[in-house]
Amino acid sequence: MVDVARAAGVSHQTVSRVLNGHPSVAPATKARVYGAIEELGYRRNPAARALVTRRSHVIGVVSFGTTLYGPASTLFGIEQAASRAGYFVSVASLEAIDRQHVREAVARLSEQSVDGVVVIAPQQEAVDALSEVPAELPVVVVEGGEGAGRSLVCVDQAAGAALVTRHLLEQGAPTVWHVAGPVDWLEAQARTTGWRRELEDGGAKVPEPLHGDWSPASGYACGQVLAERADVRAVFVANDQMALGVLRAFHERGVRVPGDVLVAGFDDVPEAAYFTPPLTTIRQDFTAVGHRSIDLLLGQIDHGDQESRMEVVPPELVVRQSTIGQPRH
Repeated sequence: MVDVARAAGVSHQTVSRVLNGHPSVAPATKARVYGAIEELGYRRNPAARALVTRRSHVIGVVSFGTTLYGPASTLFGIEQAASRAGYFVSVASLEAIDRQHVREAVARLSEQSVDGVVVIAPQQEAVDALSEVPAELPVVVVEGGEGAGRSLVCVDQAAGAALVTRHLLEQGAPTVWHVAGPVDWLEAQARTTGWRRELEDGGAKVPEPLHGDWSPASGYACGQVLAERADVRAVFVANDQMALGVLRAFHERGVRVPGDVLVAGFDDVPEAAYFTPPLTTIRQDFTAVGHRSIDLLLGQIDHGDQESRMEVVPPELVVRQSTIGQPRH
């Protein structure tokens, strides 16, 4: 800092103010300081800074299923928000969601002196494991049901399922069949709850749901079963990848979408608009999830805010050609 100050013709206190974003430094002075930094090849020493501030400026993220669109997009949203807040991200990706793996991941991140942890918890067992995390460690849970007493950020999965189910009923379908996600995933449970509630509120019959594992192959298998039934006129699929498999099965069996059966998904993956036909689906705002997660975590880190809070991000219905047409009679 002394070398930079000498090169810029300012005091080392001024250099410190510039590096810490102090508002009292004139733009011309900032420009001279940054020019000197560039010329001298000056780089901050994060380790030394952490010793002084007792902050690592690193946030830990516990994640699972990062090959799936939802968890991967959630992680990306968190990384973007953390970067904008001046934090780096250290990710612990779990092979399995259970108490032991979650506990070990949080412990490993704590050993790296992270300032706080975001846990992407799609299954109840991961949420339950948070009860063993030290209370003094700042933690925010994403998509974690009730959050185990920790601050929680989630998309309103049940509301999204209700939106798309209501849309299908409004197109004239007497009821809506459901291809659900894995039974132990909280998001799948919430989507099934929203679908069922909307059918019951509308006085429609509630068919027994079929279950997949989020993959197109499992959607294809469920689609083969549904294609054999003459009473299927509308299907809500719990994610877009499984919906792709359902569309393939219907196409092979000569079931026209949307002419014979209406099909809708959930997530709005980038490819959904290019399915045949383009897929009606529910869009989740993963950027908002990331920002709200980091905002809640920084509230704990910066201000010691230990009060448990919940942030719910609303879903959005995106209507495309797969549900614009007459269901089969």
